[in-house]
Amino acid sequence: MEELLASLRAAGDPTRLRLLVLCGQGEWTVSELTQSLSSSQPLVSRHLKQLCDAGLVERRPEGSWVFYRLCRDGAAGHLARRLLEAVPADDSRLRRDNERLAAIRKARADAAAEYFRANAARWDEIRALHAGEAEVEAALLRLLPPQEIGALLDIGTGTGRILELFCERGVRGVGIDLSREMLAVARANLTRAGNGDCYVRQGDMYQLPWADPEFDAVTIHQVLHYADDPAAAISEAARVLRPGGRLVVADFAPHRHDALRHEHAHRRLGFADQEMRAWIGAAGLDAGETVSLPGESLTICLWPARRRASDQPATNGSAWF
Repeated sequence: MEELLASLRAAGDPTRLRLLVLCGQGEWTVSELTQSLSSSQPLVSRHLKQLCDAGLVERRPEGSWVFYRLCRDGAAGHLARRLLEAVPADDSRLRRDNERLAAIRKARADAAAEYFRANAARWDEIRALHAGEAEVEAALLRLLPPQEIGALLDIGTGTGRILELFCERGVRGVGIDLSREMLAVARANLTRAGNGDCYVRQGDMYQLPWADPEFDAVTIHQVLHYADDPAAAISEAARVLRPGGRLVVADFAPHRHDALRHEHAHRRLGFADQEMRAWIGAAGLDAGETVSLPGESLTICLWPARRRASDQPATNGSAWF
């Protein structure tokens, strides 16, 4: 009872309720939340501490930054979601907060797009600096045997290298990316390789342009560290998987290379295994055994997952890999 009352008291303030609404739309730094509320940073920090102490908001340090997001677990997380459902959509203060938040989202997107424009032609070269691509590709082929895949979706396809890898082995594939510059590079690479069964299109990983499950396999290769909401991207990828279909996410394990954030627009400095597996489970998939590929200073992890067939019981691990 006391915990519930503490959560209600924490939420029972106009500024803290506005912060809850913002934290329910992604994960944000104190600076971004301060801009959204048009308030002072000390005041916002004080309110965030109260929300965190009450279990309504999660605080996640990452390098020199700290992110805040709505708590999803436990009684406090359930209460937070119920409170957001009750918030009036036409409130003028919330509307102004959301307008300022939209400007922050746009600034993020513009910064990422500018980075992609500046680096499109040497994207594969940049990736190679972080990890051995040949080793990653070999692991992908083990987790997703081409002979068992009819249709592949590569989310955030970049230069189209993952499409090339599978399409030269007879897999039909499509890659999506928001960046037109990256799509131009991918199209040139696919044309040069003669991969007629693969194509790319502009698309948003949060709103994939397919209404029904269409794919036997989905890859998200070195993309999620740019994402505002990795869990939502995984959920959307799971949505387009056919029964029995497989997902593989390849990205960095947690690290402290803050320069990747400032110099290469990385939003996240890697992902903890427990965090990634929780997102996979929340998307309705069974997680397989994580594959770790250590490099000189960074480790790439591959997180495999699978959508169960309708008549197949839940699994507790990686037997089907």
